[in-house]
Amino acid sequence: MENKMKETEMLELKKSTSELRDGIKSICAILNKHQKGKLIFGVKPSGEVVGQQISEKTIRDISQRIANSIEPKIYPEIYKKIFDGRECVVVKFIGIEPIYYADGKAYLRVGDEDRKISAKEIEKRIFMKSSGKWDSKVSDGVGLENVNGERLKKYIAEGEKSGRISFSYVDKKIVLDKLGLIKENKLLNAGMILFSDKSDLEVQAAVFAGSDKNTFLDMKDKTGNLFDLLEFSENYIKEHINWGADLTTGTRKDVPEIPIRAISEALVNSFCHRDYTAPESNKVAIYKDRVEIWNPGEFPSEFKPMDFVKMELPSILRNPKIAKILYFNKKIEKWGSGIKRIYDECVSSGVRVEFRVLNYGFSVIFYRKEANQEQISAQIRHKSVTNPSQIRHKWIINYLNKNKKITNSIITLQFTINRDTTREDLNKLIADGKIIKLGAGNNVWYELK
Repeated sequence: MENKMKETEMLELKKSTSELRDGIKSICAILNKHQKGKLIFGVKPSGEVVGQQISEKTIRDISQRIANSIEPKIYPEIYKKIFDGRECVVVKFIGIEPIYYADGKAYLRVGDEDRKISAKEIEKRIFMKSSGKWDSKVSDGVGLENVNGERLKKYIAEGEKSGRISFSYVDKKIVLDKLGLIKENKLLNAGMILFSDKSDLEVQAAVFAGSDKNTFLDMKDKTGNLFDLLEFSENYIKEHINWGADLTTGTRKDVPEIPIRAISEALVNSFCHRDYTAPESNKVAIYKDRVEIWNPGEFPSEFKPMDFVKMELPSILRNPKIAKILYFNKKIEKWGSGIKRIYDECVSSGVRVEFRVLNYGFSVIFYRKEANQEQISAQIRHKSVTNPSQIRHKWIINYLNKNKKITNSIITLQFTINRDTTREDLNKLIADGKIIKLGAGNNVWYELK
């Protein structure tokens, strides 16, 4: 053979029909993943062709074993084929049922492995096949009149710029119809979540003083459509993480302790793949040592998060219509690439990231770089100074010499003091002409004067 065969998600290789039982398990796994595939007897998994003695009885035995072992029944094409001058058996199969079983057990293909599917995942697959996806159902009580036209216009402009949308905004109905978000003039759940002002989608964001939830420094809840919550969540994290300065190019460049691209990807995944039938809100939690982004819903039980880093796997779409819309304006770059993109961004920035599958829900955890408190914080911890406020003032000025801006929460978090004490420190530095206050309302920060 000019090109050596290689096992894939749709091709299984077996040395001989003595491995028929395992081959049947692979057929089941491939059907449950791709609905079609091939199994070849007479080729080692390494791709070396060794051949197989074949008679009419060989073909008949394979056919009968498959018929007796796989449910629902399939009717594969089984034939003899010559590879590298040696006879081999090819089993070509196809099936469209939601789930297939091999000897009473269900498997799923992951790379070149066959993994068991949990009972819960089987139940979910059957339910989704019979009832359809949640985001494709007609929204109850939310109509076209509730769609935010400005948000929709902005989205179409982004899609045109990305080159993934080939039409311009005309009116709500025409655009939503082209996007596949209405059915018989009724708005689908995907359209409600993405563009409606009546969306009840919520995110809860909080900053905590330590590494647990005992003491919080700030907490905000926001309800709105998916795009509004993406912007809110990203801005909230940007405001409450530390920033440094890169002067190596001769021009100051603000550098976050966690790469913003990874944060954006994690947030998009969090809203795209969450279970919208669950009552819980998405959550953003900022601790002293980490930032967590959590969403309700189960991670596919047949996979581990790192599978998506190590292997090229297709995305498991809980909400395919929502995912498609996020792809059109480049919020999603490529199907199934989100976890790998987050991981790669963090590795290149020297940030540790963890993907945690919980009993209920999924978290992306970014570990923050240790705060550089130097001798100043050590002195405060050991109470070896008589005027801690002066030490805090010095730390604030040092921080601003390295970073562009600082917020009340950063100082409160650094020294574990209350917000009133932090405000007094900042007002003193303003009165001394060392810093200035910028912004308004909930978006206030301080810079060097």
